[in-house]
Amino acid sequence: MLLDTYGRVATDLRVSLTDRCNLRCTYCMPAEGLNWLPKPELLTDDEIVRLVSIAVTELGVTEVRFTGGEPLLRPGLVAIVERCAALTPRPQISLTTNGIGLGRTATALREAGLDRVNVSLDTLRPDVFQTMTRRKRHQDVLDGLAAARAAGLVPVKVNAVLMPGLNDDEAPDLLAWALENRYELRFIEQMPLDAQHGWKREGMVTAGDILASLRTRFALTPENEDERGSAPAERWLVDGGPARVGVIASVTRPFCRACDRTRLTADGQVRTCLFAREETDLRAALRSGAPDAEVAERWRRAMWGKKAGSGLDDPSFLQPQRPMSAIGG
Repeated sequence: MLLDTYGRVATDLRVSLTDRCNLRCTYCMPAEGLNWLPKPELLTDDEIVRLVSIAVTELGVTEVRFTGGEPLLRPGLVAIVERCAALTPRPQISLTTNGIGLGRTATALREAGLDRVNVSLDTLRPDVFQTMTRRKRHQDVLDGLAAARAAGLVPVKVNAVLMPGLNDDEAPDLLAWALENRYELRFIEQMPLDAQHGWKREGMVTAGDILASLRTRFALTPENEDERGSAPAERWLVDGGPARVGVIASVTRPFCRACDRTRLTADGQVRTCLFAREETDLRAALRSGAPDAEVAERWRRAMWGKKAGSGLDDPSFLQPQRPMSAIGG
């Protein structure tokens, strides 16, 4: 069990497979990209599967989410999913992706054991997409979403970040489109995880802003709080339901009190929080020949020291040294 001193138990493992990405989203990284991790520093496929196995069989993890960077850039992704789906007990397995390449891999991933996907799409307008991502790949994302739905990777969730002056007027249109296509839409407040450290609280589109915009076109009824559990998104029934929309208010209404996550970076570091500034090295333990029991104990000790919250409201808050692409979503 991955227990911390505040009584929270981590059952949800986020595994970053790479820090590389084929987009250059303005709220994540500079146009030229970043200095990617050298290949020898990345966990191998076998090391990833071994750590997931330890998490599932020794530490009580029940859900595994593969992230990046962009996890579809990992050559061995399908095989990794298949091997993790064969574990006993079998974890729920999901993927967070920008959707580029999902059109040609969705069926293979489903057959390997992937249960569902979260796809990032911030705008319905191709020109705005190009401005925000610095790439002309809007149609590829739409095709990837359709392929995921056709392959049965449901519910297909769409994650959207609204930016002032770019797409902050699109919330109602995005929701109408998601309802039409049977996707579950979730808006995410922009977080201070950009490589440029240019995030400004006063320029952020807040959860309150998003909900006010949605209510110009839709009636929103808060979902029963008991149904939320440890999920990061607050959810509302749309026009009486059953369709729902979610808002992840990581900055203005943080959900740290119920957090059930543990994170593993592509180079094998355990992070207790997206905003943590400390890491615990499991890669070194693996490569030095440590048995599973010793690796598990290191993981337990790391999570025991998890802080009460992200510290975003503390005047002394400092962004983590790694950006989102290197941490894993």
